[in-house]
Amino acid sequence: MLPGAMATQRLSNGSRVLALGAVAFLTLAPVTLPVAVLRALVADRFAVGEIATSLFMSVNMIGAILAAPVAGALGDRFGHRRELLVAGLGVDAILLSALTLPVSFPLFMTLRFFEGAAHIFSLSLLLAIASATSSDANRGRVMGMVGGGLTLGVAVGAMLGGLIAGDDPLRPLRLGSALAAVGAALSWRLLAEPEHAPEARPSAGKILAALRGNPLLLAPLAFAFVDRFTVGFYTTTFSLYLSRVHDLSAKHIGMLIFTFMLPFALLSYPFGRFAEKHSPVRMVCIGSLLYGLGTMGVASWPVASLPALMLLLGIASAVMFVPSMILTTNTAPAEIRGTALGAFNAFGSLGFIVGPLTGGLVSSWVAASGDWHAGYRAAFAVAGASEILCVAIALPFLIRLIRQGRTT
Repeated sequence: MLPGAMATQRLSNGSRVLALGAVAFLTLAPVTLPVAVLRALVADRFAVGEIATSLFMSVNMIGAILAAPVAGALGDRFGHRRELLVAGLGVDAILLSALTLPVSFPLFMTLRFFEGAAHIFSLSLLLAIASATSSDANRGRVMGMVGGGLTLGVAVGAMLGGLIAGDDPLRPLRLGSALAAVGAALSWRLLAEPEHAPEARPSAGKILAALRGNPLLLAPLAFAFVDRFTVGFYTTTFSLYLSRVHDLSAKHIGMLIFTFMLPFALLSYPFGRFAEKHSPVRMVCIGSLLYGLGTMGVASWPVASLPALMLLLGIASAVMFVPSMILTTNTAPAEIRGTALGAFNAFGSLGFIVGPLTGGLVSSWVAASGDWHAGYRAAFAVAGASEILCVAIALPFLIRLIRQGRTT
């Protein structure tokens, strides 16, 4: 028997869920470690402008779009998710380290592209393992623990990046590489997917047929796109706004992002459990509306009281995040849940590409005829309005899912 399988057999159900949360944390922390030092890491280091700097947080997601559905389909078709996860995290660690090398800007962005592919490949497989580990009775708490680990990783990464960078913007990348390597080691040691009979592995044709036969999957996938679209504003446009308009330090920026992400992380598990007995559709819609309204006012909010707004936005995010993943698994047939979660990540990655670019384009365009503060106000108004529009468009399709008995 493989070491990971033996170790997992010795773990209780609660410990298995905790292990999934720990790996989720180590997978996501490297993503936001560079956020607080984005200007020094990209703009100052390579002497590029606002849009090129924003592209750093988008180009990795182009690779992610390609890798996410491939990861999910490979896991559904062949299994061996743990081994694929370990390989993905190992490659991610190597590529994060390579980003610290003295290379040209085009090569730097090429490495970033492949790093994004390795990251989302790993994340898609982790979510597939979590989905396979859970049952209908405990899916909310399993996905809540994983969601909490993911968001805690984002929160701690943003804070640590600002704290440790000092005068060296490459330090967060080095730490990110080390965390991804630790994640690979823990995955090998502690994770294992449930055993399946050979006939439970659908063919590629059956996977594609199941996807074509479930068009209502697009409803939760739309939320994945828009949620990550707005997160792209917080990881890129928000950092640039605070440094340009308010001249805040990397440490201060990192702490504000941490204030947003900490309640998001801590409340993901409780709201996941809550979604086991209450309507995930209602939670997604209410959370999205509150989050969208708050986001619209970020750049108009007094900077001294931004921590209070960020705290409220983090709570609203927690209300909607795990229920949106639960909607995806509820809507997809059991044999393609890994593929569906891969699609969830692919749509999210597409949103993460478009978000920073939209933030850079809108803020630059409005600033050209006004000032930068006006540009950032316009950018966050676009981000918040997108969440509200998504609820309006997706709600009729979510109601159809409820009437079909596929979710609540």
